[in-house]
Amino acid sequence: MLQLDRAYSAVLFDMDGTLLDSRVVIERVLTDWAIANELDPISILAVSHGRRTIDVVREFAKAGTDCQSEADKIEAAETDDVRGIVAIPGAADLLNQLPTGRWAIVTSAGHDLAVRRLTAAGLPIPEVLITAEDIEHGKPDPSGYTLAAEKLGTSAGQCLVFEDAPAGIQAGLNAGSDVIAIGFASPDVAKPDCPVISDFRAIEFRLS
Repeated sequence: MLQLDRAYSAVLFDMDGTLLDSRVVIERVLTDWAIANELDPISILAVSHGRRTIDVVREFAKAGTDCQSEADKIEAAETDDVRGIVAIPGAADLLNQLPTGRWAIVTSAGHDLAVRRLTAAGLPIPEVLITAEDIEHGKPDPSGYTLAAEKLGTSAGQCLVFEDAPAGIQAGLNAGSDVIAIGFASPDVAKPDCPVISDFRAIEFRLS
């Protein structure tokens, strides 16, 4: 059990891999997209986790591709496919215990996709939900976390961030937050520069 001595003004969560496990969906959809576009799905899946769809498409798409159109197609397919999405152990209990207005989600997914996945996993929708449409630069840029903190009436330096992917962990650290990595859905991710716990049953913290 990891016990944090510091009190935080708010808690900020990543979504995929942190609050819910959507690996099976992401792998299905991105593999289908890669094959349809004669790309290597293994290379795409290796770097896609925790990043905005548009950023992944821009990195791998062939010259002349309408990247926004392709990203929209991928997100539409992911929104339609919720088979196998489950909450990370302890996530629902924790979110239901946190006071309204003291927590937010910062995800690289689009808004509709985020709501669809949270609902499929049986998790509540927060008042502050920062999605791909709300930011100009995706993780590891810290702007998503700084914006969420601002909307909660605090600063990122006063927040505790839960993440799982390297890009997201770096985004939280870049924002000046304390970051805890959740390893349940990403056990093979390289050791990050922050504490790692298996799931939300393995931590205790408090709000100020």
